[in-house]
Amino acid sequence: MNARLALLGTVDPGVAVSEVFRLALQHAVGELGALGGMIHLRGPMSALRLVSATGLPAALTRPWEIIDQEGSLPPARALHRDHGSWAPIASVDPTWPGTGVAALPMTCGDRAIGALSVLTGDRGEPDDAHWGFLRDVVTWTEERMAQAPPPSGPGPAESGGERLRQALKEVSVGSWDWDIGTGDLIWDEPALELYGTRPADFTGRIDDWMRIVHPDDLAPTLAATHRAIRDRTVYEAEYRVRRLDGTYGWTRARGRATYDEHGTPRRMVGVGWESTPSGSARDALSRAVRHMSDAFLAVDTAWRITFANLETERMLGLSEDEIVGRVLWELAVECDGVPGLERLCRKAAADQRPTGFDVHSPGKDRWFHLRVVPGPDGHTLYFTDTTENRRLEEERRAAERAATERASRTAELTAALAKATTTRDVIEAVARRVLPPFAATGFLVQEVEGDRLHNLGAVGYSAEFVELVDHRPKTRHGPAWDAIATGGPVFLSSAEEYAAYEPHQADLPRRSGKQSWAFLPLTASGHTFGVCVVSFDRPRRLTEEERTLLTAISALLAQSLERARLFDVEHTRSHELQRGLLPQALPDLPACEAAARYLPAGRGMDVGGDWYDVIPLSSGQVALVVGDVMGHGLPEAATMGRLRTAVHTLADLELPPDEIMTHLNDLVAGMGEESYVTCLYALYDSTTRICSLARAGHPPPALVLPDGSVRFPDLAADPPLGAAEPPFETVELHVPDGSMLVLYTDGLVESSKREMDEGMAELARLLRNAHDDGTADDLELLCDTLIHGLLPAHQQAADDAAFLVARLHALTEDKVACWPLLDDPRAAGQARRHVREQLAAWGLDDLAPTTELLASELVGNVVRHAKGPVRLRLLHGSELTCEVFDGSLTMPRIRRATDTDEGGRGLQLITALSHRWGTRYTPDGKCIWTEQPLTGPDPRRQPPDALDLLCPVPDDFDGDLDALTFGDPADDPDPAPDR
Repeated sequence: MNARLALLGTVDPGVAVSEVFRLALQHAVGELGALGGMIHLRGPMSALRLVSATGLPAALTRPWEIIDQEGSLPPARALHRDHGSWAPIASVDPTWPGTGVAALPMTCGDRAIGALSVLTGDRGEPDDAHWGFLRDVVTWTEERMAQAPPPSGPGPAESGGERLRQALKEVSVGSWDWDIGTGDLIWDEPALELYGTRPADFTGRIDDWMRIVHPDDLAPTLAATHRAIRDRTVYEAEYRVRRLDGTYGWTRARGRATYDEHGTPRRMVGVGWESTPSGSARDALSRAVRHMSDAFLAVDTAWRITFANLETERMLGLSEDEIVGRVLWELAVECDGVPGLERLCRKAAADQRPTGFDVHSPGKDRWFHLRVVPGPDGHTLYFTDTTENRRLEEERRAAERAATERASRTAELTAALAKATTTRDVIEAVARRVLPPFAATGFLVQEVEGDRLHNLGAVGYSAEFVELVDHRPKTRHGPAWDAIATGGPVFLSSAEEYAAYEPHQADLPRRSGKQSWAFLPLTASGHTFGVCVVSFDRPRRLTEEERTLLTAISALLAQSLERARLFDVEHTRSHELQRGLLPQALPDLPACEAAARYLPAGRGMDVGGDWYDVIPLSSGQVALVVGDVMGHGLPEAATMGRLRTAVHTLADLELPPDEIMTHLNDLVAGMGEESYVTCLYALYDSTTRICSLARAGHPPPALVLPDGSVRFPDLAADPPLGAAEPPFETVELHVPDGSMLVLYTDGLVESSKREMDEGMAELARLLRNAHDDGTADDLELLCDTLIHGLLPAHQQAADDAAFLVARLHALTEDKVACWPLLDDPRAAGQARRHVREQLAAWGLDDLAPTTELLASELVGNVVRHAKGPVRLRLLHGSELTCEVFDGSLTMPRIRRATDTDEGGRGLQLITALSHRWGTRYTPDGKCIWTEQPLTGPDPRRQPPDALDLLCPVPDDFDGDLDALTFGDPADDPDPAPDR
């Protein structure tokens, strides 16, 4: 036999149930090497209550104190199985330690009454031997529970009827009503006090009762309930309940179940009372006071009434038998609604000095002054009717409260108007704080525009009516225009008064749904510019005090509206300035599609120094820029505008990113201002898929690859512009086609509540999710998603935020053609042949003559004035780009050629034939490029005329450009100098 079971067998029958539970859990946990254990007992409804636990802290067991016996937790599942139930810890509560929970049912006869559970340790699910041990422990527990002594109160046993009569006579009796079918439970106030439950904590379920019963008494009490319902007998039980102070006290309960026509138990109704003996009552007053003219009561130390005179009986409408023996604050309805009655009486007794306070008799609608006089063996109370004095005092207090409330509302309104900045803010602040105290239902503000009234805002009116009164013309006699003309208010207390005042608008009250009005002029700086209308949905004549207050409020409103109008003007100018400084629209480029957002910091800070840009460059290249001038306001915006212009100028020179950052650094340093500027410059080449990045004190960009992964390139953290020491480091990234690059300022990811690393991690999460759910397919929608996730509307940002999202596209290999050329006069012919063949392959034969001429001129100029190696490249994108590379660093420039000059017209020819052209440095020299639209030459440029002037074509030209003289050294025995 197992040693632990043998040890349990030595326990004497008759030990308390709590000791049985403790021993059973200790040995079950020890045998299985478990972390802890619990025992739950089954309630009368669908609840299991935790009655014992070992080895488990309260923080873990608190959610398991009451659990649904029809639920999925192991103790509940064990109730419906003859064998044990084991659940892995992940399915129970992943926050718990251990590997799982094993549970076995506990029965009494043929009914499951509870479950024993253990939290298993590293051994995991119990094996067969352990399950057998647990079953033996449960069997021992069931036997010892049956042998445990029943709950026994402190008093001697009495017959049920005599005990109930004695309780009703001497103690407070609480009533309870239990719906057996639904589990709903009703306790009256004495029952709540008896069972130590605050009204706020009472849920109205049978679980409330299970929580307060002593664990030792729960099982026998539940068994008594079950027997009474099954046998249709009277339910009687004595058990301990937990009081509010945490101690336990003995109570008794008696009740009976009711059944429907099918014999199904429906309800059980009964009473409960404290079974601890209490003191008897005694008379405290002489018979002579019974006929006093004042109401008089005597109570004992337990506050039960021992004497009431005739005036008290008359006042309460009860006989002496109905009054004597009852606790004062439970006496009745006459004291209903008296807050703190018990507290005040007990305080008077504790202080041992007479105390007076007022009580209300709802049934008679009378007020009485109750005076309590403490004594050594009890207390006396008498009443004085103060109804009339109370009424007068209430009227005075009501007037004072109204005045105080209006003063408070005015103070609140003043504070709110001080914070309101826009016209809308002002109107909302006034409506919210003026309408309620005056019981008004409508608020309309209009300003004068010529001879019409224009709506600034309205509250409490239908949209149809607001539209009706907007831009109404001036009338000879009308309350609104009269208030404006005279500068004084107009008050109309009924629809009839309105019709008499303005007969031709007599239907307006009906259409507005209002019955009385106050038309208040809006005057600021000696000028009346509008009217404020406060309206009511019933006829009302305002008092003189109310009229004075509304007039004062209208003056506050006028001053605030005047200030708000100035703010609105400034606000509009700020927005216009910010829109002018930032790109109006991002270019639509084959190399990238982009979307961007700018969000100012907070109210009153509508301009700032954050900016973004997308700058198209030559040969499928595009520059992406984001910068941040620290601070807010016009100076920072002006600095931002200067830097953005400088970036555009430098980018157009097609300088590498590190050189652009160097020039910007010199520019900021030379401003002579304490400017803190950060910048990130990215140059993407769609022909090589290389993105070159340089930054100065700026957060790194987020790169979203086509598979949805997000990474932040490791860039050198150079200091901000103006404080850095060149050279700047440039990092080159190979970017797969379709990748996204997200450039942003620190205001997007950093705040007082969030570190930059946390913000960048959140940005990465949002970008991954957007890729997974398809949001990233629409860049505008992606921008909205990032704003919602990082800068929600309810959080006012402390810094500006700007960000740019660009999806990068590569120029495919079949759209790029490149050839090395000879470094001699034959190169021009090679170039024309390659151009002619490639454009035929691309289906661009119409562009061949012009492109051949451009290529021939560029190559001829290189052969004459530059050095090799020479390369020709054609790019077929949204435009046709022709590039010639050489090893010289000398840049060509256009010069005006005179009539007698033999050269100097080559670049003029290129300008006439191409849409645009330019040069840029390369690591090995330079590149001269031209661009032509695929739809043919721009008719506005009229290239045929230019060609006729610069390069006359012979009449016998048959379309073969190689038969013409292009100025190639091979065709021209005496070549001209620099063209």
